Amino acid sequence: FGGGVAEINYTLIPLMQDAGLDTEWRIIKGGEEFWNVTKTIHNALQGNPQGLTEEQREIFRRYQELNAREFEDDYDFVIVHDPQPAGMIDHFENSRAQWIWRGHIDFSTPNESVFDFILPSIRRYDAAIFHLREYVPKADDLPPCYIWPPAIDPLAPKNMALSPEDAAYIVDQFGIDVERPLLTQVSRFDPWKDPLGVIDAYRLVKKEFPDVQLALVGSMAHDDPEGWDYYNQTVAYAAGDPDIYILSNLNNVGSVEVNAFQVHSAAVIQKSIKEGFGLTVTESLWKTRPTVAGRVGGIVTQIQDGETGWLVDSATECAEACIEIIRNPQEARQRALRGKEYVRRHFLTPRLLRDWLVLMNQLLGNDTSGAEVSVVAAA
Repeated sequence: FGGGVAEINYTLIPLMQDAGLDTEWRIIKGGEEFWNVTKTIHNALQGNPQGLTEEQREIFRRYQELNAREFEDDYDFVIVHDPQPAGMIDHFENSRAQWIWRGHIDFSTPNESVFDFILPSIRRYDAAIFHLREYVPKADDLPPCYIWPPAIDPLAPKNMALSPEDAAYIVDQFGIDVERPLLTQVSRFDPWKDPLGVIDAYRLVKKEFPDVQLALVGSMAHDDPEGWDYYNQTVAYAAGDPDIYILSNLNNVGSVEVNAFQVHSAAVIQKSIKEGFGLTVTESLWKTRPTVAGRVGGIVTQIQDGETGWLVDSATECAEACIEIIRNPQEARQRALRGKEYVRRHFLTPRLLRDWLVLMNQLLGNDTSGAEVSVVAAA
């Protein structure tokens, strides 16, 4: 099922192939010890104070070498996503390829010791890409850095048009009462996504609207060993409330089902407290759903507070926004319609493909002066 990066690649790589690029998708190998280390790195680069032991550093290095051995370096470009495989480049001193590193998380306040561990590898790349200018690390000797957001595929099963009747039929299969208002958050079970805070907000809304329901819909990714721990914490925090539904791909929730939950919801929530970008926000806006999200990271580039959605800083503010939406559905819909138009202009996959083509041509030294692009080199 994967996370947001895998979802982008499922669409982007076929588009690249259709555009004439001979593109392959390689997935690195790793045991549980490796995924535990990379989760620690992921959290640390987003500000968690927990560092790496020397044993963990050695595990990371060992798996970089293992994956590099199985990688045939016979490409014009190698695109590496996120920290997990970032060190593979250290094993290709004489590569003829241009290596591009794509960071999908918030690097604005990293754990310095972990960042210093990864930094020498990042410096070896020919280019690096970040979602926001604020995410570019404050370090010397970085490769040329580019800023552009990710995008969604409007034709993918998760985002294709789905009638309200079809959405209600699908949601009903999971025990949801389709005649009562539903709040939904779609995300991994991760402290950065704050599902416990969403439950707090739901409980406040329920005081005003006792018939409201909450769905927390996620996916259990194989490279996220903490996911099960936090899933169990979330279940415990729900405390058996029959109106809270905690669902995942293990309950046969796939892309179409996620689509249905978003379409059917009175409000879609993404109450992240740390977020690289948060494509679920764009997905919800594309479906013309009133969207309430944390005022963090890349989310603030997707929602214009008060115009296309609601940005919040606490469970209380989240609840107040949801109450406003349930109380004034027509006003909420007008805001959501403006949100869909903003997504159409900025966050669909044809724009993402264009950005990649422009960057590759720039790295090859070709003239791209006539291209309309969102690629911007960071200062």
